[in-house]
Amino acid sequence: MKKIVFTFFLFLSGLAFSQTNPRDTIRLEHYATDSIPAAKPQAEAKVVEDIEKANAPASLKVKKLNPTKAGLYSAVLPGLGQVYNKKYWKVPIVWGAVGTGVGIAIWNQNQYKKYREYYVAKLNGAQNDFLDRNPTLDKVALGNAQDRVKRQRDYAIAITGLIYILNIVDAVVDAHLYEGRKDPDLTFAPAVIYDDYNINPPKTGLALSFRF
Repeated sequence: MKKIVFTFFLFLSGLAFSQTNPRDTIRLEHYATDSIPAAKPQAEAKVVEDIEKANAPASLKVKKLNPTKAGLYSAVLPGLGQVYNKKYWKVPIVWGAVGTGVGIAIWNQNQYKKYREYYVAKLNGAQNDFLDRNPTLDKVALGNAQDRVKRQRDYAIAITGLIYILNIVDAVVDAHLYEGRKDPDLTFAPAVIYDDYNINPPKTGLALSFRF
């Protein structure tokens, strides 16, 4: 009889423990994966475009100029390429330099014609008002004066041509370096300057900010 009762209680105990879940059991509903999706490589131009967009506000657009067009403009009319590049302050300088060179060349050319006329008249013994007023001038002095003004004319033409070429080069270089927006990382604006120790009242001034 005792064996039957003992067997019965043992059976009940085993049945009760079989219905109980251990407290340290953890059920995993989701399993972690060690795979990472690979990003698609971007083109170099796309990367540069993204960097420019990140560094500049959306409202500011970068405008590029055509160096060939700027050079052609300056070749047709000195200073016109500078106008195309929006360097208006250079236009009076270009016109002044070219105009001065042309003016000096024209003046020396007129002087050369006069001295040439006097020299030929002296050689031929012809009547000339200038020679009549200056009878002591000989043909050697007139020849030297003629050669001097001719040399000065040639120098003026050469310098004017050099200024003309520099005008074209300047327009082309400016068009290459031109960027139609200001650098957002460098700002120069009015600001109120406060005293950290509250001893002096605030002052107005200019602030130069550089972000990097």
